[in-house]
Amino acid sequence: CGASSRCECHRPRPPEPWPPAGAASRHAMEGTGPLAELQDLERFKGAFKYQGCGKGVEAMRAREFSRLTGITYLDHGGATLYSHSQINHFYQDLAENIYGNPHSANIASRLTHDTIERVRYRILQHFNTSPEEYTIIFTSGSTAALKLVAESFQWICTESGDSKSQFCHLTDNHTSAVGMRGLSTLAGALTIPLNHNEIYEDKNKDIPVGTEENCHTHHLFCYPAQSNFSGTKYPFSWIKDIKSKKLSPFSKIPGKWYVLMDAASFVSTSPLDLGLHQADFIPISFYKIFGFPTGLGALLVKNESGQMLRKRYFGGGTAASYLSGEDFYVPKQSISDRFEDGTISFLDIIAVNHGFDALDKFTGGMQNIMLHTFSLARYTYIILSGMRHANGTPVSRIYSDNKFETPDAQGPIINMNVLDEKGGIVGYAKVDKLANLYNIHLRTGCFCNTGGCQQHLGISDEDVKKNLKAGHVCGDSLDLIDGRPTGSVRISFGYMSTFDDAQTFLKFIINCFVKQPVCFDNGILSKLTQCGTMKESDESWAENLPDGKAKKMASEIAIAHNSARTEDPLYQNSSDNQSELNKNSTTSKLIYYDSEPITLANIYLYPIKSCAAVEVKKWPIGKQGLLYDRNWMIVNQNGVCLSQKQEPRLCLIHPHIDLDQGIMTINAEGMDPIIMSLEEEDGKQLPLQFCQTKVCGDRVKGLDCGENVARWISAFLGRRSFLIRQCSNFHRTLKKQHMQVQNQALIQSPSLSLVNEAQYLLINKASILHLKEQILQRGGTCDSNSAEALTTEELIHRFRANLVISTMRPYEEDDWAVIDIGGVSFQIVGLCSRCQMICINQENGKRSSEPLQTLYSSRDRKMTFGAYLLHQPPATSGHCAILAVGSQAYVRKREKRTTIPSAGQ
Repeated sequence: CGASSRCECHRPRPPEPWPPAGAASRHAMEGTGPLAELQDLERFKGAFKYQGCGKGVEAMRAREFSRLTGITYLDHGGATLYSHSQINHFYQDLAENIYGNPHSANIASRLTHDTIERVRYRILQHFNTSPEEYTIIFTSGSTAALKLVAESFQWICTESGDSKSQFCHLTDNHTSAVGMRGLSTLAGALTIPLNHNEIYEDKNKDIPVGTEENCHTHHLFCYPAQSNFSGTKYPFSWIKDIKSKKLSPFSKIPGKWYVLMDAASFVSTSPLDLGLHQADFIPISFYKIFGFPTGLGALLVKNESGQMLRKRYFGGGTAASYLSGEDFYVPKQSISDRFEDGTISFLDIIAVNHGFDALDKFTGGMQNIMLHTFSLARYTYIILSGMRHANGTPVSRIYSDNKFETPDAQGPIINMNVLDEKGGIVGYAKVDKLANLYNIHLRTGCFCNTGGCQQHLGISDEDVKKNLKAGHVCGDSLDLIDGRPTGSVRISFGYMSTFDDAQTFLKFIINCFVKQPVCFDNGILSKLTQCGTMKESDESWAENLPDGKAKKMASEIAIAHNSARTEDPLYQNSSDNQSELNKNSTTSKLIYYDSEPITLANIYLYPIKSCAAVEVKKWPIGKQGLLYDRNWMIVNQNGVCLSQKQEPRLCLIHPHIDLDQGIMTINAEGMDPIIMSLEEEDGKQLPLQFCQTKVCGDRVKGLDCGENVARWISAFLGRRSFLIRQCSNFHRTLKKQHMQVQNQALIQSPSLSLVNEAQYLLINKASILHLKEQILQRGGTCDSNSAEALTTEELIHRFRANLVISTMRPYEEDDWAVIDIGGVSFQIVGLCSRCQMICINQENGKRSSEPLQTLYSSRDRKMTFGAYLLHQPPATSGHCAILAVGSQAYVRKREKRTTIPSAGQ
């Protein structure tokens, strides 16, 4: 398995490749043997007792979640999905009833009030408790619930450090929980972060409880019932043991401990019994459980602990009486009335009732959901952990505190990083981009849990600070710094997840990342045949399979890919090809001009962002790039810029610019042409409608081009859309990472149109031909029935460059610092990091997995193709420069052979 000799799964022989020689194509063609066996859902049920949601889960998925057709959704830890009937019944409820403000006393308002109270009972019933034990405080989400506790908890602050309140939290906590320390520290409390091992140390020790009659200091411990990073479930026993001071360090601190258990991740797929495990404060979010409504959560407060929350601010509906001219205020008696400021989101609360209805109807309860989702996670975990490259090295590194043996200890979350055949980490941003090609929705990064990320990835506090200085912030795509990961990949299952979802993800990993032929460690796969115990009392959740069945269970995935995949000789020999090119001494100079013929082969502009290209033989240069390049964009009804990622049919809209007549004509199949003036409207005839939106994170200001063109675009796309033109007086600056060129800051900030990153994008025709050859050798196609149908022109169009140059060697543009084309000088400011848009056929709008997949596998895991250019005209220049096809170009290489940053870096 590529592990040390101490590893129990180590074997002196290498892992067995699947399928055996000569068997792969036979099984693949006939649909029999191991391939058919593992694809069979009944085989999965045989290995994992399918208690979950019963046999109707696939039918329910097709009926209630038809929008998932062709999509593998594996981000239920981020937000699960709402069902069709859930929304439909909620809509019917609103259509048939009048719900007024619950603070009023009319009939409609009383209906609202009574419905809300019924929902409170329903929530308490779901968690097996009652109004006598707990109170529901509705909030905008679990984050708001955590903040409410931090603001209201009675922290004690005295001059003596021994009498100060202490806020203790597990390091493996969501950001929103750790963020409570900002308010507790402000109130004078001390903060104690703990790793879970520091709590386990004294768990079995009998520590006597001291006499503390005179100590009235209150402390708060906060921990998650389930880690949103790894899915680890932390012990419910901590609640009682911490409150009774049986655990260290709590036993050593005088005062009374209260426990806040963040249940937002846990309750999404597991049953929570508050009759048994009575934490003082429990925050939850409802969209985590059944997808809708978002923006609504709750804080469950143990009634006897409610007196620990002291209200400072008071809003509408919370006062029994108050005076506006005097400091006199008396709160209402009930905990919920005191803390629900203003009019609560009553329609969303009504929607919660329909969410519980749908959940119970489709699944039969949270216990079934837990068993169902855990079975899928355990199956995926075993296959992943046993998967090997051809040389025996692991394909993934899974971050977990257990071996997925029981749902009592592990939730349906798998956190991992993909490894290459040399054991190096594949950056999570690259995994995410390739997953998008397969319509797999997952999550990457640190998942708002820096502590869990540090714990599992081995990132020190100093590393976090260094990464920040290197430009990495939470949520960005800077996935590797000095070869070390800044985050990971997380998949998570929900109640509507199916066996096919797990299979699709595993096949994606093999297809995109495994050095073929894929192998499996039989010692690990044997766990598929091992029985486990769900509870101490009764039946096992897994059943034995006949000898050798585990091997067959894994081989199905392997056969499907090994039969179609071969070693990539071009990938292996690309360095040899390069060395042949380098034999010419004139091409190996670090700094050179005029050493090889370089010509400008094509010029393209894209007047409307994400729409079809306009190819020209010569074209003037404007202040923001090619004249009129990406000056317009299409936005949806909410003013959000559309791209081919959301709407591939944008490539079928063909603009054409006539400079002599000063018009732009827009064409599309089945539509009459529409003509627009190139001149910006002055607002004299019709009032100007401005639109503010964002492009690649930058704020942009535009002008609405009118209702006529909006109707034309809407009719073609089948959705309400508008054409927006960038305001000529709006200055959008170059991104910061491109402002440093050859270690020198740019004198002035260049202006950008509606482009993503820079004024110009350049690609090399030699690089296109090299990539095409690799696609053909891999047996891939971009969207055709055969590899031979792939054309060079089609590939060029997919990369949507402004300038296509022709050189002798592929990818030499990566090393350039300056290029001069026909007397016009450009600086290279970065390499273009590619995404799934290059996998859209610009002729018909259809998606495929190429060329991004081959680009990744053939460029030593790089996903860059093409270079960003910047042109700064001399201040004394009074004329408009023109670029022309056929112009000769001269380049200067970078003086130091360091890597140019890509857009993501």
